[in-house]
Amino acid sequence: MTIRLGITTSAFALAFAFAAPAAAQQTITINIGSSHPESNIWAYAMKNAFQPTVDRLLEEGGDEYRINWVESYGGTLYRFTETRTAVRDGIVDIGMVGTVWEGSAMPLQNVTYFTPFATGDHEMLIEIFDHLTEELPELRDSWADQNMLHLSSLITDSYDIYSNFPINSLADINNRRINAPGTSANWLQGTGTTPLDGALTTYYTDIQTGVSEGALSFATGIQPTRVYEVAPHLTQVGVGAMYFGGIAANLDSFGSWPEAVQNAVREAGRATSRAHGDYVTERAGVAMSEMEQAGLQVSELPEADKQAWVDGLPNIIEPWLEDGGDAAVTVLKAYFDALRERGVQPLRDWDEGL
Repeated sequence: MTIRLGITTSAFALAFAFAAPAAAQQTITINIGSSHPESNIWAYAMKNAFQPTVDRLLEEGGDEYRINWVESYGGTLYRFTETRTAVRDGIVDIGMVGTVWEGSAMPLQNVTYFTPFATGDHEMLIEIFDHLTEELPELRDSWADQNMLHLSSLITDSYDIYSNFPINSLADINNRRINAPGTSANWLQGTGTTPLDGALTTYYTDIQTGVSEGALSFATGIQPTRVYEVAPHLTQVGVGAMYFGGIAANLDSFGSWPEAVQNAVREAGRATSRAHGDYVTERAGVAMSEMEQAGLQVSELPEADKQAWVDGLPNIIEPWLEDGGDAAVTVLKAYFDALRERGVQPLRDWDEGL
């Protein structure tokens, strides 16, 4: 028994001596941020879909890496007008980029804002722009030119008018001041309305202080910012859902990460697109219910007035096409082809003649 015990003990000692040490888990620090708070639909997608998906994928892939997320949501590092430069310059490694505010630097991404009244299906819009950004060099390379990698599409639900006065006809917005950020100001051409720049983070104060009298916006943005408190009238006009921008990674940061982390980040981006679409659908319904319970008065612009609005718009796509050249033509045709392939008939054929 003594001899056997000695052999067994020696065998264990030998095994431990030559056993490879357990692989140490490596921590990768990623700075992630947004100009908007976590309650916002875009920041919510980052915090509640993107980050946990990256963590899960890394754990399922062998748990060799873990992410130390350094979060800077709610504009703690930069404002809504600085989302592109914040990601481009590495202020954050991953961030929300609002291309709606980047008409000069990233004009191709704003195609939906130059083609209003096309579709209100925001989930379809995500699917289309994830695909187009992957397949069209014109879109993919325009992100790379800004030192960014597009990971996930961000959208809005349909734009309507929230105001502090009732709107019963198109004539009622004549000589009114309405917040319409960036290129969305184009939608008010020919209506006699004065568009004012701004963002969801500024609408409440703008309307409360009399700078504006309403905002052209969407339910999932208006409800969490409580803009309906100062603009208790919603007129549904159906301008449509919009491609707002994307979650993007700084290319230098992305290139420094191990391949497993890069793969997880890419895959999480695709998963976040789907989760974002589902969440916006759910959140839009809840937002409308909560705002109506709080006193929001909802009406719909008469169809004749809506058609008069659409028909009365100048050819707002033309300057965009002229500035963008062949690349803009390619993106516009691809976008409208994708809509029609999915059974959508826009109220106006902005690609007519191309």
